[in-house]
Amino acid sequence: MKQLLIGTPKPFGDDGELSAIAKNGSNGSVMLRFEGLDGNKVADPVHHGGRDKAVHLYPIEHYAYWKKRYPDVDILDQPGAFGENFSCTGLTEARLCLGDIFRVGEALVECSHARQPCWKLNHRFGKTDVLKTVVQTGKSGSYFRVLEEGLIKAGDDLIQVDRPLPDWPLDRVFDLIIGGKHKGRAADLNALSQNPVLAQNWRDRAKKLAGN
Repeated sequence: MKQLLIGTPKPFGDDGELSAIAKNGSNGSVMLRFEGLDGNKVADPVHHGGRDKAVHLYPIEHYAYWKKRYPDVDILDQPGAFGENFSCTGLTEARLCLGDIFRVGEALVECSHARQPCWKLNHRFGKTDVLKTVVQTGKSGSYFRVLEEGLIKAGDDLIQVDRPLPDWPLDRVFDLIIGGKHKGRAADLNALSQNPVLAQNWRDRAKKLAGN
């Protein structure tokens, strides 16, 4: 993990809405709890935070693509542009699988789903097509739930300890549930809807897309 980032709600947008998408790096040890990192808060607990979204990871590898697409967006000059908590290499959606378990510092985390982008990315970047581009490219980032609480810090390695679902790379899950590639895939969608590792809201969406 290259950087560990923490944020608290601040004014965001023209209507005074709050968001914690802007985060700052933390150099010391931080307690990672079942609900997330100490000091990290969310403004909208209905759509953000909670046990299935305790930690948001975004791959450093994707930044080259975004910087080329938006060379005038300064927030892409350093990690945190996507509101991530973990800035890491080697954990793209193609390489990460649903249910992958990692030891990081004293904590144990499990991949629960990919990130569904929202309008706040458009506003943060000052562009109208960021959300659409994330959906089209699958450069979504990922969410983790916490299986064991513990202290973590920037520089800690994410050491993989289990891969129970190798047939479900995260890019495949994203394409089916968010990326619009669900037609004719009822069997896959039904399997995801019944998979207890997948975050509940994505299980519900898979069930709906399957026509159940």
